[in-house]
Amino acid sequence: MKNKTYHKKKILVVFTCAFLILTGLIGRLVYLMVFDAEYYQKRAEDLHKRERKIKAARGEIVDRNGVVLATNKTVCTISVIHSQIKEPERVTEILAKELEMDQAEVRKRVEKISSMEKVKTNVEKEVGDKIREYNLDGVKVDEDYKRYYPYDSLASKVLGFTGGDNQGIIGLEVKYEETLKGSNGTILTTTDARGIELDAVAEGRIEPVAGKTLEISMDYNIQKYCEQAAEKVMREKQADGVSILLMNPQNGEILSMVNVPEFNLNDPFELNTGEELEGEKLQDALNAMWRNRCINDTYEPGSTFKIITAAAGLEAGVVHLDDKFSCPGFRIVEDRKIRCHKVGGHGAETFLQGAMNSCNPVFIDVGQRLGVDSFYHYFEQFGLLGKTGIDLPGEAATIMHKKENMGLVELATVSFGQSFQITPIQLITTASSIINGGRRITPHFAVSAESTDGMFYRTFSYPERTGVVSGSTSETMRYILE
Repeated sequence: MKNKTYHKKKILVVFTCAFLILTGLIGRLVYLMVFDAEYYQKRAEDLHKRERKIKAARGEIVDRNGVVLATNKTVCTISVIHSQIKEPERVTEILAKELEMDQAEVRKRVEKISSMEKVKTNVEKEVGDKIREYNLDGVKVDEDYKRYYPYDSLASKVLGFTGGDNQGIIGLEVKYEETLKGSNGTILTTTDARGIELDAVAEGRIEPVAGKTLEISMDYNIQKYCEQAAEKVMREKQADGVSILLMNPQNGEILSMVNVPEFNLNDPFELNTGEELEGEKLQDALNAMWRNRCINDTYEPGSTFKIITAAAGLEAGVVHLDDKFSCPGFRIVEDRKIRCHKVGGHGAETFLQGAMNSCNPVFIDVGQRLGVDSFYHYFEQFGLLGKTGIDLPGEAATIMHKKENMGLVELATVSFGQSFQITPIQLITTASSIINGGRRITPHFAVSAESTDGMFYRTFSYPERTGVVSGSTSETMRYILE
C-alpha cells in the first residue's frame, strides 16, 4: 500500500510539473501570437526582404560662368549573393578576370555566407556592363556615381575631393557636404526561405534625390591664367611652392586661389612628387600635398603689411601725407640697428614718398608714434587678431605678440611686417577692408545652390562689419597705393 501511495504521489508531482510547463508554454505562445504579433511579423518580413542602396548623384560645382568644375561619372558596384550562386568557381574566375583582382580574394567574398557581399566598388561602367552580360546567378551589378573633375588639378586645394563613399574629404567638397550630397534611394526585393529573390514579386523602389548644384565665385579662365603664372614663377625662382589670391574687395568673392604645385583630383592619393612612400610617411606627404597654404599656413607678410601700418597711422591722426622723415638707411631702436632695404638710405622724404619707397625707417617711426596700445587697438579694429570666416575648413589664425610682451623693438619690426605671422587670406581681407571704404567683408566662394529640377534655390549671404576705417582714410589709402 505504501508503495502504491508513493507512486501515486510521484505521478501527481510529475503531472503537475508537466501541466505547469505546458501552461507556461501556451501562455507564452498566446503572448507572442497576440501581443507581439506585429513585431514578429515585421521580423519575418525582414528575413524575406533584401535592401540595396541607390546612390544619389552628388551636386555639381560650377564657376561663376557655369563652367563645370566637379561632376559625376557613372560607375558600378559588383556584389555577390551567396545563396543564389550556382557556379561558384565560374563566378570566381570571371570576376577575378574582369575586375583584375586576385582569385583568392574574390573566392573569399564569393564563399562568404551573407545576404550580400560587395566585391568591388567604383568599377568602370564598361566593365560593369560586361559582367552583366555574363548573366551570372548570384552576381549583382548596381550603378552608382563616382566624383569626376574635368580639369584634373585645377583649384585642387579649393575644390577638394571625395572618398570611396562619395563623401567630401577636404575643401569645398567637405564644407558644403550637406548641400552637395543629396539623399540615397533604395531597391527592396523579396526572397524565399533560401534567400533567393522572387521574380514574381514586384520590387519596391525609393528614388534617390540628387544633390544641389553649387555655384562658386571662382572664374575658370582667371584661375587657369593664375595657375600658369604661378608655375612659371615657381620654375624661374626654383621655389617649393607659389600661391596667388585674387578677390573682389567690395564683396569678398574670391575669383582665384592658387597653390602650386596642385594635385590630380581624379587620383588624389597619388603624390604629385612622384615619390613612392608607405605608412605614416605617405600619409604625412599626402596631408602636405592637400594643404591649402592660402588659408592653412601663416607667414611673415613683410612690406605688404605696411598698408595696415599706414592706415592705422592715418586713422589715428599721427601721420599725414606731407609729414617729413629722414632715412639714413637704418633706425636705432633701443639696442637694435634695424636696416632699410636701401643700404644708403632714402634721405629726406615725405610720408607719401616713404610709402612709395617702402621705406622701413618711415614705417618704424609711424609705429612708434602710434605706440603699443594704439597699434594693438587697430589690430583688433581691423579684425587681424581673429579669423576671416572663409568658407573653407582649416583656417589658421594670426600669430601675434601678446600685448604685454610687445616692446619698442617688437613694435618696430611689426610696423614693417616682421616678427609675427599671418595667413594670406587674412592679409588680403584686411587690405580690402581698408581700401573699400572701411567695410570688413567675409571672403567666400559659395554664391548659390540650386537643385537639378530648379525647385530649390539658395543665395548665400555673408556678414560685413563697417567702421574699420573712415571713408577719408580709405580714400587716402587708395591714393597712396595708386
